[in-house]
Amino acid sequence: MITVTLADDHHIVRRGIKALLEAEPDMRVVGEAGCGMEASQITQKTKPDVLVLDLMMPDINGLKLISQIKKRSPDTAIVVLSMYGNDCYVLEALQAGAKAYVLKDSPQDEFVRAVREAAAGHRYLAPPLSDRAIEAYMLKTEDTKLDPYDMLTLREREVLHLLIQGSTNAEISEHLCISRRTVEVHRARIMKKLGLHGRTELIHYAILRGILPDGK
Repeated sequence: MITVTLADDHHIVRRGIKALLEAEPDMRVVGEAGCGMEASQITQKTKPDVLVLDLMMPDINGLKLISQIKKRSPDTAIVVLSMYGNDCYVLEALQAGAKAYVLKDSPQDEFVRAVREAAAGHRYLAPPLSDRAIEAYMLKTEDTKLDPYDMLTLREREVLHLLIQGSTNAEISEHLCISRRTVEVHRARIMKKLGLHGRTELIHYAILRGILPDGK
């Protein structure tokens, strides 16, 4: 029996994932968490075979959370379930200790396969992700021109994606559980690192970079 803990800040998403996994005869969900801190505590308590984790948790940096959980429950394989398929996210998640990475719009059978592969100790990237793409990214030479996007921290990327979606500073503050002042600081650093001035340039950059969310 493969035991699984779910960590996603959307209750409806967790409920859907739970129903999907428990429809499998050899899988059982043993814990659920709606924030990073809770995910760490429940995983440490239940020691599941697999933790399904949304990389963008509201209270703890997803990469730090992966590293933290791997230290506290080293035998738990982590499957990242995210809406972001950028190579940088995938690479950083794998380097932090994740075993598999699946996009939220992936077919259900791909997600179930990822859980099984992770539980068996295998790395798995669901299509359209690929080992080849990640390996190519890792093999970049030092003299390759650095993409400014790569200079952003995970938190800055979280703020960036929320800005692109049209969220206000107040909404971002509430979503990420940080102060408005902190949001303003992140926003200023993002614009500086990317060399942008104003929302129009930000949206134009998002279009060129291919990081606009679906429907935007």
